[in-house]
Amino acid sequence: MTPTSPSPPASPAPAAERSPLESRAAALAVPSQPQSGDPPPPPATPPVRWTVLEIVRWTTTRFSQRGLASPRLDAEILAAHALGISRVQLYVQHDRPLEAAELAGMRELVKRRQAGESVAYIIGKKEFFGIELGVDARVLVPRPDTETLVDEALARLGAVTDVGEPPRALRVADVGTGSGAVAIAIAKTGVRGPAEARPTHEVVAADVSPDALAVARANAERHGAAITFVEGDLGAPLAALAPFDVIAANLPYIASADIEGLAPEVRAEPHLALDGGADGLDLVRRLVLAAPGLLRAGGALALEIGAGQAAATADLLVAAGFTDIRRRRDLGEIERVVSGRVSGDGLRPATPVAGDSKDPSRVLF
Repeated sequence: MTPTSPSPPASPAPAAERSPLESRAAALAVPSQPQSGDPPPPPATPPVRWTVLEIVRWTTTRFSQRGLASPRLDAEILAAHALGISRVQLYVQHDRPLEAAELAGMRELVKRRQAGESVAYIIGKKEFFGIELGVDARVLVPRPDTETLVDEALARLGAVTDVGEPPRALRVADVGTGSGAVAIAIAKTGVRGPAEARPTHEVVAADVSPDALAVARANAERHGAAITFVEGDLGAPLAALAPFDVIAANLPYIASADIEGLAPEVRAEPHLALDGGADGLDLVRRLVLAAPGLLRAGGALALEIGAGQAAATADLLVAAGFTDIRRRRDLGEIERVVSGRVSGDGLRPATPVAGDSKDPSRVLF
């Protein structure tokens, strides 16, 4: 973006680019521009003023020209952040002129987005399962697809019948917690109303990255989620805290050779949270082997995986002695989560988890 005021686009956008927030008619339409190529030159006479709507429209066009996947949504989120208002208020205040400082602030956000930085990192937050989480370059940005993992973990918890008398709290482990998204969503779902604030779920969250755990802990504290955080590789730090009713894991599942082909904003996320080895299932294999030694009899392991990995993951679970194999699709109809239940008496000796040099019982928080 140039230092001078940006140039507004001129032609109306296709309907598909309209924001769901935009209830006004064609007057609020998004301008249409090519998906790639250089932007048109600025007009000879710059506009006298910029309004809220005009900056959203112009930013959408700019992002469309650079082939960003969700130009309208990105433009709205960044504009709302720059102006300190909600996305709905963008349209309530659509004709409000921008002050010079507001325009300059928006210009800087657009530069960062065009340079390949994700919107979540730019604004420092991301919504997940109705919960606003703080995120930065230390953690993977939570994706809507991962809400499918929470759904499956909760479904497996709902099927637990051996809760004792009086009923005991159900125990959940989130392996590779990252920002804490899955652990916090489960912990918050397991808290009863004001009359009885006892947690119905005991949640443990593990990660090999101390930086990720720092982000997750801050998010848990912000939302009042009672979670025990432990540092270590895969299931190793859970051994001293077992048994669990459910283990949920969103592990790295991108094949190593595919990482360079990812979008720039994804490649900027922690490599440790992306690289799943030659076929994307290296860490999944290791956790599948270790999980039976960490679960109660009838306990379940739920794994988020990538597109096309469901069959191979189901085979791994079967080979490790899991039964009741289930596959759950995300909103895009991709088989996103595979889960299985451990049979027998549970708590079989765990297969050693190679590569963990940390004390597996180290409880950090």
